[in-house]
Amino acid sequence: MRNRTQRRVPFTVRSMANPNRDEGSVLINNSKPLRVLVVDDTVLYRKIVSDVLATIPGVEVVGSAHNGKAAVNKLASLKPDLLTLDIEMPEMNGLEVLAHIQQQAPHVGAIMLSTLTQEGGAMTMKALELGAFDFIPKPQSGTMAENRKKVADTITPMIRAFQRSVRLTGRSKVMARPASKPRAALSLRKASPATSRVPRTVIGKSRSEIIAIGISTGGPNALAKMLPMIPKDLGVPIVIVQHMPPMFTQSLANSLAGKCSIAVREAKQGEPLLPNTALIAPGGKQMKIVAGADGKTRVIKITDDPPENSCRPSVDYLFRSVAHHYVGRATGVIMTGMGSDGTQGLKLMKQNGATIIAQDEATCVVFGMPKEAVETGLADAVRPLHQIADTIVKTVRVG
Repeated sequence: MRNRTQRRVPFTVRSMANPNRDEGSVLINNSKPLRVLVVDDTVLYRKIVSDVLATIPGVEVVGSAHNGKAAVNKLASLKPDLLTLDIEMPEMNGLEVLAHIQQQAPHVGAIMLSTLTQEGGAMTMKALELGAFDFIPKPQSGTMAENRKKVADTITPMIRAFQRSVRLTGRSKVMARPASKPRAALSLRKASPATSRVPRTVIGKSRSEIIAIGISTGGPNALAKMLPMIPKDLGVPIVIVQHMPPMFTQSLANSLAGKCSIAVREAKQGEPLLPNTALIAPGGKQMKIVAGADGKTRVIKITDDPPENSCRPSVDYLFRSVAHHYVGRATGVIMTGMGSDGTQGLKLMKQNGATIIAQDEATCVVFGMPKEAVETGLADAVRPLHQIADTIVKTVRVG
């Protein structure tokens, strides 16, 4: 018989593509396991995912479905809290399932399984905009045992983060609201207690000449809400690390480009930093800022340097270079995401005179990366998602 008392279970938290980052321990309430429905049109992946989930304490696999239509038909009887949901399926694909549960079963969350292709990346961006908690890439090769380990390494800490977010928010569902109504959706949410302890204005700072953003779980949807609020004449460049594997960052850039008045694209080796342009670090690579050949301009350098905090791209890696090349002239923004990537880079930016903005707890999908900045006293301002763009603009237009 199960022990029905609460116990602390150590776990390692990952971002959208980067495992093995410690975020402490989480309370698992064994009296109420997380009910998961596994949905995939491939027998192999249904078995792999089901087997992995069965090993996670506090998780109960309540069933499986071979396509989206079958999954929808099982929602009422199985009452899952969460779906692991393949995107590309016959009869009813993952996007159609997400649209259905958003309307008919808003208490149900979803973690997507995506293929590492351009088409898979584009569909994944749509899934995240529809409110999926996160996604994992499907292993493309290897034995069944190897693929089971890859899935376990990525989905296990993600499940932990989902459980933790549900517990902290007091909601049975941790899905982002549609990006089309950011202000109305967010204005109704109670401000984080941390927000009230931070001055409403950013004071004693000089004008920023670059904006550096670090973000992870919940990032695509948060960026889809925040970046369109940036004016087309901001006047400075923006550099972004979003934790993602290859292929997906290009899809993210394409998606954001269609929503924003500034230019948005995946960064390329050697391209100069331009005002009113946001460059996103390519998935699976590291990105930093270096001096141009003339010693005056600043350009992007893409490298295969090792992961930091188990992340590639890493926020710390980018932030360090911003700290060195824009002393006293930078704004660092840390937003929703698991773990602590970005904290060390923010410390160096702060030491070198940068202004630091953190997203508040109430509007984060996962209050991990911003929490580190707030609790260590690095943040000059803690803002809800719908106020971050305005705060960024104020750091650029000081005085």
